[in-house]
Amino acid sequence: MTHVVDVARNEDLPAIESILRRTGVFTDEEVQVAMELAEEAVNPAPDTTYRIAVTRSDGRVSGYIVWGRTWFTKWSYDLYWMAVDPDVQRGGLGTMLVREMERAMRAEGGRIVRIETSSLPEYEKTRAFYRRVGYPETLRVPDFYWEGNDLCLHFGEIPKD
Repeated sequence: MTHVVDVARNEDLPAIESILRRTGVFTDEEVQVAMELAEEAVNPAPDTTYRIAVTRSDGRVSGYIVWGRTWFTKWSYDLYWMAVDPDVQRGGLGTMLVREMERAMRAEGGRIVRIETSSLPEYEKTRAFYRRVGYPETLRVPDFYWEGNDLCLHFGEIPKD
């Protein structure tokens, strides 16, 4: 199977939504917000800082990532959403997407990435992935989302080439 990182297009949006739903971790409301950001990144307004990339596996969208500059900062960015098709997870696509995001951030003068996620058990693989690609959990806010669901913040410097 051939995997490539590519520019996202309007026709990729249904595949992105399908991937989000099939991961089994996002609520309908989260999918709706994720799709709003993906749509804005694919069709950017003049002042948007949202960026998007997809992976294609044998020509089909197999993953995606959305990031953007953190408001009121000079060189900090947020990774907003990321998902890889459950059928091809653990094949390096998530790492490919993160590395593409880092490359694009460096090109815009980026230095720091912030990633937010949940402490729920179904997000353990996600948290482990972020640690593995260089973004350790640096802060945990207890009961942030609701009782027993902490906010996990992962921060890291964007690696130089």
